[in-house]
Amino acid sequence: MKYHKSLPFVRLWTGNTASGLATWALPFILGLAVLERSLSAVDLGVVLAARTAGFLVAVPVAGVLADRHSRRGVVLWAGLIAGLATPVIAVGMGRSVLLTAAAAAVVGVGQGACRPAFQALTAEVIPEDRRQQANAAMTLAVRVTTLVAPGLTALLSQVASTQALVIGTGVLWLGTALIPPRGSFALAPATERTRFFGEFADGLREARRHPWFLAGLGALTAVIATGYSATGVVLPLVSRDRYDTEAVLAGGLTAYTLGALTGAVVIARWRPKRQGWAALIGLGFYGFAPLSLLFPVHPALVIAAYAVAGLGIELFNVPWFTATQREVEPGKLARVSSLDFLFSYGLAPAGLAFIAPAIDGFGAAPVLAVCAVVCFAAPAAAALVPSSRDFRITAPIKSV
Repeated sequence: MKYHKSLPFVRLWTGNTASGLATWALPFILGLAVLERSLSAVDLGVVLAARTAGFLVAVPVAGVLADRHSRRGVVLWAGLIAGLATPVIAVGMGRSVLLTAAAAAVVGVGQGACRPAFQALTAEVIPEDRRQQANAAMTLAVRVTTLVAPGLTALLSQVASTQALVIGTGVLWLGTALIPPRGSFALAPATERTRFFGEFADGLREARRHPWFLAGLGALTAVIATGYSATGVVLPLVSRDRYDTEAVLAGGLTAYTLGALTGAVVIARWRPKRQGWAALIGLGFYGFAPLSLLFPVHPALVIAAYAVAGLGIELFNVPWFTATQREVEPGKLARVSSLDFLFSYGLAPAGLAFIAPAIDGFGAAPVLAVCAVVCFAAPAAAALVPSSRDFRITAPIKSV
């Protein structure tokens, strides 16, 4: 069966893509509002921080709810919450920072709630032998969106107001709520339910049952908190001060996306013999990004390093998601996935907040050197855990 002929997969892919596009687009559109002076730069920081706070609060709660109730139902309510709160952001822009930030926090709640639910729903909708291709297809859509959406949004801004573009992201969230298919998750009997913290603790115990998961999550968190954050701060400075052009910044970011696209295409078909080791090697590729900024190399090498980093991150992401969906007990998958998003992507802003003062205090070169070492060493350390070789410790658990 081909994916383009599978209606449940198309609906899942479309809903997940809509949520990814809405998540990415809002900060970019609010940046346009800063250019139009509807928001100040400080206001923008407050609004985005509020959205991140909502995300961090919602992710662990949604993990429990998605294992306690229907994953499709959690996606529905998450999309509705984000979709209905989005127009309030448009109303508050230029009028009340407090209102805008509060609405952004609610949107962040919806964003955070749908992440673990979508991960668990994928395992319900897609047969195990096709999940790697499915995960690759979904991440491919995200990367294509990242590549083409800035130009598309800039064009739309010529014919539509910033408020209208913000409301457009709300429409995407409504699509996220309504489009995905139903799953096959069977709820546990009510007598087995415990309180929220007890259920969350069960998720932690399930995660600890998989040493490869803890090791890989630690490596991913370290790479994002150091390499990703450092290059996000330093690349614009290097582009301006060392090369005296914004072309290196644009080239690096574009190369990263193109590399990730290539990685998604490759991993959709490639089945390495030691999948876990191959994925961790890919994650380690991110170390080339801070390393390229450390020395006064030709700009082409910086751009090439970012392409390699993008390639590697998808060689890690797709097998990582697929292994989690395969190995984790189905009734606890959303809770374990919530830990993944909470520690890796959710804590990325903490890395950004730490990196900037470190650069001010110690200089860019020492910080970049440390970050490069961490990016290479953390995946290597994770690979030493025996079950990391294949991202597997048990025989596959039959999907429900």
